[in-house]
Amino acid sequence: MPPHGFPAPSPPRGLADFAPPARRAVVRAGTIGLDAGHPALATDVLLLALAETRPFGLTSFTATREQIGARVDTGPDARELLATLGIDLDEVRRRTRAGADDPDRWRLTRSPLRPLRMTLHGPLGSIPLTMHARKVVEVARWRPGPVTGESLLWGLLADGANGAARILRSAGVDVCALVRELGMSVRRAA
Repeated sequence: MPPHGFPAPSPPRGLADFAPPARRAVVRAGTIGLDAGHPALATDVLLLALAETRPFGLTSFTATREQIGARVDTGPDARELLATLGIDLDEVRRRTRAGADDPDRWRLTRSPLRPLRMTLHGPLGSIPLTMHARKVVEVARWRPGPVTGESLLWGLLADGANGAARILRSAGVDVCALVRELGMSVRRAA
């Protein structure tokens, strides 16, 4: 133990302990957050990325990307405005972002001076995780083995204050069935 009495910080693990599908989901969340101009990566964007990439085989996760996307702020859609100018935004992104979504080019760091701060860095920029998104990653890492899509969803649902369950319910997901399929205990409100 270091002289100040606190345990030494664990070495940075980045995204190395994430299974490839979960790594792609986190990278997609970072891309969505950066594209939307968000100051930080929040849990709703992480949930949207999970709905889009589907890094799990859960039958109870019935929400589509469109259903979750309708409930998540992803910023203004510039497609229509640019189309009036004859610019295809999807084509511009394909040409300028070659390889930007490669999970090997992204890393997740923890600040040595501010240990509660996690930041996702990649070719498109850097975005810090909100407190709730950081909790998702930490809870997902508590489970044995590599971080999977299921463990990320477990982390989202473990914290009732982050709004993920509310978004899923409003998208028609039976959250109790999803929780049971994940192997979590279902608590009923009194």
